[in-house]
Amino acid sequence: MRPGFALVAGFLACVAGAMPLRAQIPSPRDVVSASAFPSFDPVARGGSFQIAVVLKIRNGFHVNAREKSADYLIATDLRTDAPAGFKSGEVTYPKGELHTFSFSKKPLNVYEGKVVLRMDVAALPNVPLGAQHIPLKLRYQACSSEVCLPPVTLDVDAPVTVASSTTPARAAHPELFQSQR
Repeated sequence: MRPGFALVAGFLACVAGAMPLRAQIPSPRDVVSASAFPSFDPVARGGSFQIAVVLKIRNGFHVNAREKSADYLIATDLRTDAPAGFKSGEVTYPKGELHTFSFSKKPLNVYEGKVVLRMDVAALPNVPLGAQHIPLKLRYQACSSEVCLPPVTLDVDAPVTVASSTTPARAAHPELFQSQR
């Protein structure tokens, strides 16, 4: 084998070996998936309900909890500009878990795996009947033990069905509204 050919082949092997490493860093939008579910179906006009937003965080990653461990960290945040006929209320965030990482001298308060956030919502007496959508914004910063991805805001759609105030509201998704995590 010619010496120049071996050098080029070695260089190409190094480049090829580095490419998979770069491909392993996901987009911040691919690290967390979020789905929204109402506590009642249908929701009665003039009634109150909650929206549960279920976060599924990719294995090997975490996001900072709402109660962040340091001022410079970006806390998980859920917001809405409630559409006409709805009034948003408080968001309940679960407690995070303290984990130690090589890049931090103190343990960090984070969410991993599956996390449920809950938002209080009121359906006003004048809310339109039928299928409605409440747009939510979920902001977070995902990190692994090696890298922190840029912060991102995900759009999350919370579909609800609104019925008249005389229609009984039926509990929906009790598994999401009975526990605190």
